[in-house]
Order: sequence, then structure tokens, then C-alpha cells
Amino acid sequence: MSYLDELKLYVNNCNRCRLSQRRKNVVFGEGNLNAKLMLIGEGPGEEEDNTGRPFVGKAGKLLDKMLEAINIKREEVYIANIVKCRPPNNRVPFEDEAKTCIVYLRKQVAIVKPKIIVCLGATAARYVIDENIKITKDRGIWYKKGDFYIIATFHPAALLRDENKKKLAWEDLKKIKAMYETLS
Repeated sequence: MSYLDELKLYVNNCNRCRLSQRRKNVVFGEGNLNAKLMLIGEGPGEEEDNTGRPFVGKAGKLLDKMLEAINIKREEVYIANIVKCRPPNNRVPFEDEAKTCIVYLRKQVAIVKPKIIVCLGATAARYVIDENIKITKDRGIWYKKGDFYIIATFHPAALLRDENKKKLAWEDLKKIKAMYETLS
């Protein structure tokens, strides 16, 4: 059993915060264990809670299209979230929930060792890049932390709600693709 499998088993039995009380499934994360690119979202929605897989609902389908647009297959990347259990009514995770769960995300990052981390949305950006980040103002900017190049862009769900953000997201995707090719 790999260290990631052991971690997943542990997280599947986690009850360290109130989100565990209402979940159907833990959404641990999935993807290529040797991924150069890791995508981090906020937390599972209803479809993800039902299936135990990240980004499988409408936002997930858009994410797949976004990756396809820059010639990256979902199978090439690793996808995870700040919290592993669905917040009620898809609300933003409370700070104590995020801080309780982010230790698991940090271990996933340490195991996968991606070169690039993409924060999908404000919540992911706040917990990975900086707590004061503003997604509209600070998206599309590269940050270097340790061995990682990190960038934030809009969450696919935000793009579904506001089509006007798609052009900016496309600019971010082109930057991600360029960095991906540079680090090959």
C-alpha cells in the first residue's frame, strides 16, 4: 500500500470537523501520482459527494474542456480540494474546516510533487497562496513557493455563472500551458 493510499484510508475515516457529519463520500482527490500539474479547488459539490470524485459535475465538465483547450488530459494531472467533504448547500468552507483539512492537501502535494499548482477560485488561492488574495485582481500572476510555481484562476463554477470571466480565464490557461511546456 502506497503512502497516498494510506493517507486516503485515514481521510476516509476522518471526523475532525463538522463537514464529516453530513457527507456521503469523502472526495480525497485523484489523478496522476507523477503529475507535473496539480489543480486545487474549494471543496466537493453534490455530484462529487455522491461519487467520491472531484470535479465531476457541471464545473468538472467545464474543467475538462479547459484542460482539453490547452492540450492537457485530465489523466495527466492530479486534482484535489481544500476540504474533502461537501459543505452544506455548497457554501464556502469555514476557516476552521479549511484549516483542519488542509493538512491532508499538504500531504497530497508532498507525495505528488507537482511542479505547477493551479488554484481554482478564491478559496483555494487564499489557503494556498495568501489569505488576502483577491481572485479578480490577483488571478493570472505566478507565485514561486519552494519548488512550486503557483497561479490562481477563476473556479469553473464561477465561469458558468459569469461568461464575462471566460476571456480572462483563457489568458490564465495560456500562461499555465506555457509554464507546463517550459517545465517539461
